Amino acid sequence: MKILKKAASVAAIAALAASTALTATAETTKLRIQTHFSPEQLSGKLAAEFIDNVQTMSGGEIEIEMFYSSSVVKSVETFDAAATGILDCDMTGGGYQTGKNPAFQFVGDIMGGYDTPYQQLSWLYYGGGLEAAQALYNKYDMQLIGWWVPGQESLSSTTPIRGVADLKDWKFRSPPGMETKIFEKLGAKPIVMDFTEIFTALETGIIDGADASGLANNVGLGLYDLAEHTNYPGFHSMPSDHLACNKAVWDAMPEKHKRIMSVAMESLALRDALLNEVKNTEAAAALRAKGVNLYNWSAEDRQTFRNAAQASWPEFATTPEAKALVASHVAYLKQLGLVE
Repeated sequence: MKILKKAASVAAIAALAASTALTATAETTKLRIQTHFSPEQLSGKLAAEFIDNVQTMSGGEIEIEMFYSSSVVKSVETFDAAATGILDCDMTGGGYQTGKNPAFQFVGDIMGGYDTPYQQLSWLYYGGGLEAAQALYNKYDMQLIGWWVPGQESLSSTTPIRGVADLKDWKFRSPPGMETKIFEKLGAKPIVMDFTEIFTALETGIIDGADASGLANNVGLGLYDLAEHTNYPGFHSMPSDHLACNKAVWDAMPEKHKRIMSVAMESLALRDALLNEVKNTEAAAALRAKGVNLYNWSAEDRQTFRNAAQASWPEFATTPEAKALVASHVAYLKQLGLVE
């Protein structure tokens, strides 16, 4: 009996020691992330699902505090806020950083290139894009974790936008970067402003329209309460929203946490593209019923835009990083048969 009790005692001590060791080696990661989307928007809801996936798969070891609607700093300042430690990660998009380096245009919104989000994502994961982009992000002390690409965006307008001819003197909200050059070539008057300022600018007549997001997200923003015209399906812009983290923070994370974050981003990318396709179709039907005019641009007008966009690529690629990314995209677009 004494031998049995002693064995039980040894087993209990061993179990306690093992438990203590597990507790001592438990690793936690706490991340503060900002997105420009609101919690009510489709993309904001998907971001919340991403957080839930990460925290659940990590067993609570990864904790994320998400700041929506650019509530800490402006959208364009999120990248620098993460790089300097005010935040840990940026969940906006590379297009906001074109003033820092035009190369960010070609990881933010290629414009006039890929037709579907799946083609664009395939460049990142199977066309050498992630390696090419990572060199750019690392230069600014950031790590690109992944993309989520909702698909082609639709414009919102208080005046008809039936084709290229209607762009003459059209004042619209544009994100910074190459888009302003393209639309200026087509006769429009782009005005760069923060994502959060669009509704008020439309309401007060500062702008005639906006390049904000996809059809469903535009509905979430309430833009079609003011703008009775849009184009669908979209063709002009397919931005890649990114998750990019402070490189020192990322490098300090346990490998398993990095893997969870990366895989969760791949899941987000797939769900984002699929769900936006469904929701945009539903939104189109609802908008037609509401009396909003939806214009499907002709093949000729679409090609006019593509020509203007592709002519702007080399004009905008003025740094070694930008030239390298354009060359990478063109090579892959040729492989896909989208560029001759």
